[in-house]
Amino acid sequence: MSEEAGAHASGPRSIAAQDIGVAITGDHARVVMVPAKAVQWAKEVNAPPGAGNLPESASGVFMGREAEIATVRRLLAGSGEAAVTQESGIRAIHGLGGIGKSTLALHYAHRYRQDYTLVWWITATDTEQIVNALADLALYLCPQLASTAGPPERAAWAHLWLQWHPGWLLVFDNVEDPADLRHYLGSLPDGHHLATSRIGTGWHAIAPTMALGLLDADAAESLLSTLAFGPHYTASTDQRQHARALAAELGHLPLALEQAGAYLYETGTSLTDYRRLLGRVIDRAPGGIDPERTIAQIWEHTLTAVERRNPQAVTLLNAMAWLAPDDIPRSLIAPMCPDPLDLAAALGALHAYNMIAFSTDRQSISVHRLVQTVLRHQSAPDKGTTTGRQNAEQLIQQGATETDTSSSQWEHLLPHITALLESTPDHGTASTETADVYLAAAQYLERQGRDAHTIPLHTAVLAQRKQVLGDTHPHTLASRNNLALAYRSAGDLGQAIPLHTAVLAQRKQVLGDTHPHTLASRNNLASTYESAGDLGQAIPLYKTTLALCEQVLGDTHPDTLATRNNLAHAYESAGDPKRAIPLLETTLTQREQVLGDTHPDTLATRNNLAGAYESAGDPKRAIPLLETTLALCEQVLGDTHPDTLTIRNNLAGAYESAGDPKRAIPLLETTLALCEQVLGDTHPDTLTIRNNLAGAYESAGDPKRAIPLLETTLALCEQVLGDTHPDTLTIRNNLAHAYESAGDPKRAIPLYKTNLAQCKQVLGDTHPHTLATRNNLALARLAARSVQQRSTATPATDHVQRYPPGDAE
Repeated sequence: MSEEAGAHASGPRSIAAQDIGVAITGDHARVVMVPAKAVQWAKEVNAPPGAGNLPESASGVFMGREAEIATVRRLLAGSGEAAVTQESGIRAIHGLGGIGKSTLALHYAHRYRQDYTLVWWITATDTEQIVNALADLALYLCPQLASTAGPPERAAWAHLWLQWHPGWLLVFDNVEDPADLRHYLGSLPDGHHLATSRIGTGWHAIAPTMALGLLDADAAESLLSTLAFGPHYTASTDQRQHARALAAELGHLPLALEQAGAYLYETGTSLTDYRRLLGRVIDRAPGGIDPERTIAQIWEHTLTAVERRNPQAVTLLNAMAWLAPDDIPRSLIAPMCPDPLDLAAALGALHAYNMIAFSTDRQSISVHRLVQTVLRHQSAPDKGTTTGRQNAEQLIQQGATETDTSSSQWEHLLPHITALLESTPDHGTASTETADVYLAAAQYLERQGRDAHTIPLHTAVLAQRKQVLGDTHPHTLASRNNLALAYRSAGDLGQAIPLHTAVLAQRKQVLGDTHPHTLASRNNLASTYESAGDLGQAIPLYKTTLALCEQVLGDTHPDTLATRNNLAHAYESAGDPKRAIPLLETTLTQREQVLGDTHPDTLATRNNLAGAYESAGDPKRAIPLLETTLALCEQVLGDTHPDTLTIRNNLAGAYESAGDPKRAIPLLETTLALCEQVLGDTHPDTLTIRNNLAGAYESAGDPKRAIPLLETTLALCEQVLGDTHPDTLTIRNNLAHAYESAGDPKRAIPLYKTNLAQCKQVLGDTHPHTLATRNNLALARLAARSVQQRSTATPATDHVQRYPPGDAE
């Protein structure tokens, strides 16, 4: 064959050559003719120093990826093989669009470009783009080809040049199908290939992979702050805290952080406002941001690709957008794809594009929280917003129906119920079925002693009931009552009292003054006033309620007995145990007669009578009653029943009041161990027992043993009950007292100051606890000056709960 003649071949995957065959990959590989003269140029043309076509500079803000660049370098230079940077590889390490794959590749290429004879950037979404990019490389190196060759011939020439000139770097950006690279990686072994891809599967037979994860919290906050405030601006501590919170809301996703920072800098929007408007601004492209490269646009393209592969996958993702981002049980979403193979195919399509991740055991799924935000704020109904929310509600309803009321399965379901609740649209359609789920979840939490955590759930139930049934329907009133009780349990009496007042007024109007629910509301309002220290309001309400109960329900009705018990407790709280004792003695006699000697309510009344004796300064009369009650509780309820644990605690308190802390301590140690075992480390009763054990150690003259217990208890109370809950205030007071007892009043003073401010805020300036705390602070300051050990603080003991008439739905 003459020099001017060319090699040619035809047919899929066929190859012919003059000197070297050049295969151009595509749906069907084909070989083009390369004239002998052009082959000679491919051998002789050298790339100029620093040759390349990188799409942009690398001088912008770049943080938190040094370790990843080092890993890419090791994978490439260490083994000489191809490496792929992506968000989720075949090892199930995942990510998604916007995580910074292209940015990482760009910075790597810039940093090491002097180590390569050529650096060439190839947009690799499809085979045509790859061929065109190689054709551009040919024109860059050999412009004379422009007049004699079209794109396929130029791409073939570039392929040949790469074979003759080793030491280059090819960056394949945004690969959609890993198989598109198979030919290049196989026929071009003398350089480095670096690819980026949204696809997390299909690489196992083509190239080793490197997972690219999210930025860590520090790097994310620094990147956002630098972009939002400028590189030379020193952000305040408060601004950095808000930046950290926004960075977490953005899921530490680099592109989202870049987009948010640029928007904040350009518009002067505050960090808190951006968080509030996140769903609406996430698609806004400020200056310097390509409108086609916003997070929302990138994921729109991804979802289009996923839908082409499996339409059910997008439907599934739209439902998961309304659940919690982590630990979505596979069983929870299974009803949307009853056939396990259909479910696997839908999840597989999402996983391939890194829109979800699987847990290690493959039984639960995670979705990036920003993906959820974008999907929830889609405005067009045809994009699945309404359907996604409705599907999520149906999944939650079915999951709650299948969950046993006492089962720990609730713990797996609760985060998703909470997420659904928190993401309720302002003008969403009420669903009685979803409200029933919220109520069931609240009741589960109440059984766990986590009443304060039920406030959002009861709030949602009330809103749903009002919308569907009206403001004065019995179920609506019951929901408002339950919300008030939740606020009272949380120590937020300022919210509880108006709610109880409203329920009482509405029930009197709708049901009448003597209806059992009206009586219950009057009792609950009285109890809340008592908790607020306003016994002047509580006692008359209790007295009226008791009179009406005796008139309407009879002298021995359970609600009558409960109200008499509560009135007695109010007298005791008012410092008048002598008026309380006859009421409790009557109640005990009647409960023994009506309910029996071992009924839980009888046991509770006997315990409360013992408490009244103790308050009257007669612990010796209280101790035998408590010992009897404890023996009966152990016999009837069992050794680890919550009431048994509480009465054991109260007996220890009576021993301590009688001046015998050594008998109290073993009881409290046993009770604490059982509480931790049965109720858990953070249950309110466990916290109370731990506090009381510390108090017993202090009474026994061992404050150094008490202090670590109180420090632990205070930290847990702040975490579980909140910073201003009455129990938290009590334990903070007791810790301050223990510091004083240990001869360190200076450590006590800040605690007393914090408590005083919070008591004034929550309970009011004249509440007994506020007055006692003000007194304790004054004494601690005096002790700090005079090195004296004085305080009126005393460790709190806990009595069995007084049972008001029940009113929960």
